[in-house]
Amino acid sequence: MLIGISLIAGALGIIVAFVMLFYARRKMADVELLHIRMEEKHKAIKRELETERKEALLKVKDEIYKRRHDFENDVKRDRLEIEKQQAKLSTKDDFLEKKESQLDDLRRDVQEKERKLLRMSEVMHSNEEKLKTLYSELISKLENVSGFSKDQAKKELADILYAEVNLSNQKWIQKVEEEARQVAKDKSTQIIVSAMQRYTIDQVTPNSSSVVHLPSEDMKGRIIGKEGRNIKSLEMATGMEFVIGEVPEIITISGFNPIRREVARRSLEKLITDGRINPTRIEETVQLCEKEIEEIIEEYGKQAILECNVQGVHPEIVTLLGKLYFRTSFSQNVLEHSKEVGIFARMIAEELGLNGNLAMRAGLFHDIGKAVTAEVEGPHAMIGAEIAKRCGENPMVVNAIAAHHEEVPFLSIYGPLVVIADTISASRPGARRETLTAYVKRLEKLEDIANSFNGVKKAYALQAGREIRIIVEEDFLDDEKASILARDIAKRIEDEMNFPGQIKVNVIREKRAIEYAR
Repeated sequence: MLIGISLIAGALGIIVAFVMLFYARRKMADVELLHIRMEEKHKAIKRELETERKEALLKVKDEIYKRRHDFENDVKRDRLEIEKQQAKLSTKDDFLEKKESQLDDLRRDVQEKERKLLRMSEVMHSNEEKLKTLYSELISKLENVSGFSKDQAKKELADILYAEVNLSNQKWIQKVEEEARQVAKDKSTQIIVSAMQRYTIDQVTPNSSSVVHLPSEDMKGRIIGKEGRNIKSLEMATGMEFVIGEVPEIITISGFNPIRREVARRSLEKLITDGRINPTRIEETVQLCEKEIEEIIEEYGKQAILECNVQGVHPEIVTLLGKLYFRTSFSQNVLEHSKEVGIFARMIAEELGLNGNLAMRAGLFHDIGKAVTAEVEGPHAMIGAEIAKRCGENPMVVNAIAAHHEEVPFLSIYGPLVVIADTISASRPGARRETLTAYVKRLEKLEDIANSFNGVKKAYALQAGREIRIIVEEDFLDDEKASILARDIAKRIEDEMNFPGQIKVNVIREKRAIEYAR
């Protein structure tokens, strides 16, 4: 039994030994195979490194060749540039040598001229001595002949010159005074007209009243109310005067504030339509109409801005433009007039190659001062300029507004443009409800008055009747009489004609002498 177990153990030991030997040989084979693979990879990596080294060496050689070639080209260019500079320097050297030669020649000429001038100076000095001697002899002879000494003659001449200068000064002072009186007269006319445009005093015009038609004659009694309470409430709330005359079914609203007058008209129409007329209802209706008028003013202002294609306008200016719709100047709607001025100014500016948008703003805003109430002191041009400046407008626009009546100097070309456009819009035929026949008759009347004076050769009415240009006979009238004639014609026009603004009387006296050489 023990023998059998020993045999089995020996057999198992032999089997284990064979297995371990087989496994060891297997591992040895794997190690040899791995070693072979590592050697192959090492050789491959070595070959790749050798290839990369050769490629890098070739690239370095190419780069060195390229750099060398570029360097040689740069050296050639520098050499050529140096040769050109050397050629220029040699040319300049030749030029400088020629200039030095010319300077030497000029120096010699100058020295020769200096010697000549010195000789001439000596001759002139000698001649001056001779002239002094002759002058002294001449003075002595003149004193003997005239019987005056030199000092007495000087005093007599000074007295004569003083008298002539004094006379000239008196004439000049008289001329300045006449011009000052004329300028003062023109300026006062402008101020009066401007004041009339902004505020109308006790003078009834077609635009200072509105008419409201009534549905029946009984409505007058309801509007008056018991003991006149209703009409007094209306007048207190609106600030207008309600005139109930003998004309049937008509009430006239009279007042000089066009916006308040429009509020009163709308309020009365709403009350008539509603039928409830009492002091409380009157106050409510007036307040409602005031809000409506404010909205209408804003709408008119925005519409004018859109029509003229003006961008970035301050809301205050928009409101003032809307208020201009309710104001008139010589029966011309001021808002329409402002839009016309803007359009004319833009057209003229574009013709001259200027900024048309800037000219449009200046023309459109030039009369916004008229929308301000009369309680604000100052000319409407200056008031409008202050408003435009406060609202951030361009300084050239501000100056054009302030200077469109020439109350301040022009600071840019846009000031005269607005003046020209304003004149065109205001004085063109039909702008201020003047028929063509009346317009022509007014021009003919101007020319007839001028032609009725003696010495007038021709007379022309210009600028839509704002100027009469008169050419007089130069032999019949002298300068002083021409001035008197201008004053007489102006006085005659004032006495016989009605006209807005002012008329410039321009008398021209010209003397020409013409001969022909044959």
